[in-house]
Formats: sequence, structure tokens, C-alpha cells
Amino acid sequence: MSEQAPSVAFNAELSHHARPKLRPVRGFPAQMGEQMVLGLADQRQISERVVFMAPAVQLILPLMDGNRTVDQIVAEVGRGLSRQMLEGVIAQLDDAALLFGPRFEALLVKVRQDFDGSAVLPPASTAAFVDAITAQALGEGASEEDKAAAGPGKLREIMDKWIGEALKDADEPSFNALPRAVVAPHLDYSRGWLNYAHVYGRMRVADRPDRVVILGTNHFGFGTGVVACDKGYQTALGTCGVDTELLGRLKANLGAEDAAKMLANRYDHEREHSIELHVPWIQHCLGAGADGEFCKVLGVLVHDPAVDNGNSYDGQGLGLQAFLEAMKKAIREVGGRTLIVSSADLSHAGAAFGDQVQTMAGEEKDAVEFRNKVFQHDRDMIELVRGNKPDELVAAMSWQQNPTRWCSTGNLVATLKLVEPGDIQLLNYTAAMDQQGLGMVSSMAMVMN
Repeated sequence: MSEQAPSVAFNAELSHHARPKLRPVRGFPAQMGEQMVLGLADQRQISERVVFMAPAVQLILPLMDGNRTVDQIVAEVGRGLSRQMLEGVIAQLDDAALLFGPRFEALLVKVRQDFDGSAVLPPASTAAFVDAITAQALGEGASEEDKAAAGPGKLREIMDKWIGEALKDADEPSFNALPRAVVAPHLDYSRGWLNYAHVYGRMRVADRPDRVVILGTNHFGFGTGVVACDKGYQTALGTCGVDTELLGRLKANLGAEDAAKMLANRYDHEREHSIELHVPWIQHCLGAGADGEFCKVLGVLVHDPAVDNGNSYDGQGLGLQAFLEAMKKAIREVGGRTLIVSSADLSHAGAAFGDQVQTMAGEEKDAVEFRNKVFQHDRDMIELVRGNKPDELVAAMSWQQNPTRWCSTGNLVATLKLVEPGDIQLLNYTAAMDQQGLGMVSSMAMVMN
């Protein structure tokens, strides 16, 4: 059932082999030659390894709960599964640190040591994008040195192109003054560029803020409440250092216990794209100050308040209300101009996200009705945001059980409550769908004053 030979051998004497417990994984279809296989990757992004197995392994994975022995799993699955085949699967998963056990624990320690050993987080998703556009421009044979030299210019070039396209017919292509808050997506640039450009393109002539607070979504981490980062962010364009003054005030206002809760899972920010994807836009469109430095930033991941009315999911993390009270006070104390960025994607719909629909593409009756249902839900929820009704947004998401999987209710609510805006404008709304119509993600561009 395994498509690769692991370097770790199965050992029945090891407790995590004898009763395997699968870590949170993300599965995706992949093509290997003429064969379709199932790719498995670490949902928490601790391990960078990806393994490929026959799709039938899906029958095995749910049974790896740490309670069943190897023989029990073989017996429950049946269907020709042998102990030898299962041992190979267990060995391969352990080799990639996708099982709970010593290998994963050692990797987790190393990842956290590396995180705490640097003042700045290296680029992840933005680095991959820059590498792709420079390879396309220079050719696949270009050296790493050539791509590194060309990367900043190519990134600025494509952002300017996107801004020009987004704002060419806009009635107001620039903000008269720095807004108090903006909403932009955290979609990959190929799908989300239009709404990034609608927001950041309008800020090129605005006053430069003293700091930017980016409120994101915790997609992969361990945190169950609000999680802040004590690092700056690096991209191909340079570095945005962490705003240590604002962070210090925030921690002081929270008190030692809650501050510890807020930073306990700071490692969740490693490779978290909902913060990182905004940093190049901030650097490019807001520019450097007289000292040659880019804006200081503070990245914060906000959980979903519709799950338990803003409390952390398990009672162990930092709740939303405590964070908001401390952050409001901290912003007042540091003074100056603070820009809040709500990094928000909206609906995630289609078969790729578990909906019982074959495709959302085309003009067939079912596809049109399904799309329209998603769009209507987005309109209803966006109206609550535009009406500055964060509590009603939380209530609506809670009783409807978030039917289209908005992933950023938390940072939208936090932004509204931090800023308490008197004027909210929707600049643009889009929904990006793959060609097969298997998945669609919507987003918006919005400004608050």
C-alpha cells in the first residue's frame, strides 16, 4: 500500500509503532506516472516531508488513534490488508514524523529552538512566489544568486502591474489619509491579487503609519485562542521588525498569566501565510521611513469567536475580550499612527471543502444555484461587517454553524472592536474558483475609518 521505501524500519518493540497514533495530516490527490496516489502532509507544518500512498490507505488512517494494536487494525480493515503492508505504512509515516512519537517530538523541539533563536521569521509562501516569478523571467537554468538579485525587482514589478489593473477604472484610486483599518485577503497572490491591490494600491500616497498590526487566521497551529508573535518578518524586499514597544505594552496590560497564554504558541506563526502575505505589500506600498527602515509590525492570530463566544476553544488559551481590552489600551499608550490589517478570507465552498456538489463551474442549474447560495451568504455577512455589527456577525455565524466556512470571522470581529469605525466602505468583492469548480474561495477589499 506504500509507494515509498522508508528509511525507518518498523519495530514492534516501539510503543508508537505497536499502537500507532496519526498526527493531524492533510491529504491531497497526486499523480505518479499514470497512477493516482494520496499525498499526506503535516497539517501543523512541523514536518516538511510529504509521503505518497495508495488511496486505499484512507481506510487505515482513522484507525490509527493510539488505542488499537497493529493486529487489531488489520482485522478491522480487512480487504486484503496484511500485517506486513501495515507495518510498511507505519514505518513510512513515522519516517516523515507524521506519527506521534520520539521522531516527531525531536523535530518539534528543533523547530521551536530555531524559531526562538532568531529575531525575524524567514519568508515561506512569499519566497516560493518570488522564486516562481524569477524562474519564469530568467529561465529554469538561472542560478540562485541571479534569482536572488532579480527577485525584489520582479516582485515590485508585478505588484505595480496588479495595482494598475485593479485601480485603472476606480473613482477614488487613493486614500486621502491613512485609514484606521483595512481588510484584504490571505489568498495566494495568483487568486487574491485583485483585492490586495485594491487596498494597498490606494495607500501609496497616504501618510505612513508608525506601525502595522496584522490580524490573521491560525490555519495550522496548536493555539486555541489569540496567539501573538514576538518576531519580525523578512521578505525578498527586506525586513519589518517587530514592534517591541507595542508588544511590551500589550503584555503589561494583559498581566503575566494572560501574556504567557498569548505567546505560548508563538511557534504557530512559523509559515503562517495569513500574516506573511501582507508584508511585501506593506513594504512596497508604504515604503521605508527617513531611517531607511520599513514599518514595524505585530502579527496576531485570532481564533473563531463563534465557537464559544470569544473564549478559547479549550479554556487554556487567551480569550478575545481580554486581548481586545489590552490591545486598545496599548495602542493608546504608544500613540502615533497604527494601521490595523484584517487578513480575511471568506467562504470556502465546493467539493474540495466537503460540499455535496459535483462542480460549481458551468451554467448548469445545480452549479448556478450553489454559487448563488454562497454569494447570498457572503452578502448577508458582509452587510453585518459594513454595518459595524460584530456581535451580530458572531451570533449569525454561530446559529448558522458557518455554512460556507468563513475562516476569518475572528480577525474581522477583532478589527471592528479595536477600531470602532464610523465609516466602512467595501472596495471590492471577488470569488476565485479552480477550473474544475471543485473549490471556490471568496474575499473582499474594505477600508474602515
